[in-house]
Amino acid sequence: MKARKTFLITAASGIGAETARQLGAQDHRIFLSGLVESDVQVLLTELQKGGVDAGAVIGDLTQPATALNIVERCIEKFGRIDGLFNVAGISGRKYGDGPIHECTEEAWAITLHTNSTTQYRMCREVVRIMLKQQPDESGQRGVILNMSSILGFDVDQKHFSTVAYAASKGAIIAMSRSMAASYAPDRIRVNVVAPGLVRTPMSARATKDPEIRDYMRFRQPLLQDVIPVEDAASTCVFLLTDLSRAITGQVVPVDAGWSVA
Repeated sequence: MKARKTFLITAASGIGAETARQLGAQDHRIFLSGLVESDVQVLLTELQKGGVDAGAVIGDLTQPATALNIVERCIEKFGRIDGLFNVAGISGRKYGDGPIHECTEEAWAITLHTNSTTQYRMCREVVRIMLKQQPDESGQRGVILNMSSILGFDVDQKHFSTVAYAASKGAIIAMSRSMAASYAPDRIRVNVVAPGLVRTPMSARATKDPEIRDYMRFRQPLLQDVIPVEDAASTCVFLLTDLSRAITGQVVPVDAGWSVA
């Protein structure tokens, strides 16, 4: 029988929520954090009704003290963090993100802070815990999976010209690879998932646009459509569990062929 592990996931919708469902279905423990209380409560109730040992806390990760509070609450409930899935983030379009000659100061600052700084804070607090943990049955102290985007390294100016968002997602990749090199000797793995256009609440603007949907026939030729959230989440489950215990420092695109189209 596989050992139950504890996974901390900083989202209650989209890819994070579906990853929580799939990990919960494997009898792992789930601790959620999120900004929107109703989203967190709905997902927590769903998991618990399904027999998953789960907990949650509401918190705004753009506030400096929140990451530590989330980690402390998770440790209080479960005593250990085997995996962190760093998901929380935004699109900066409503603040003025776009090509660099149009990108506003507000969009740049908010997008970088919300997408990159929040992941830095969560990684910092979780690594401090993992370094103190005894290795588990597989010989590892923990795994961190950070959410980037295909736009972090493979841009598309036709429909997705967002320089602040791309920069924030590229920063996550650089941070994660640096972490992976630092903590591999401590048996802590760090990887990155880089989705293409996935059907989530965050991508609703794009996925509801008929022109963009038609464009996905060529941009994501493997599916010729927007990627179902279940497909993205199953890759995240792989990267968070012992199936990938020999993988660290890698960026894994889930892009239906975007990067080779």
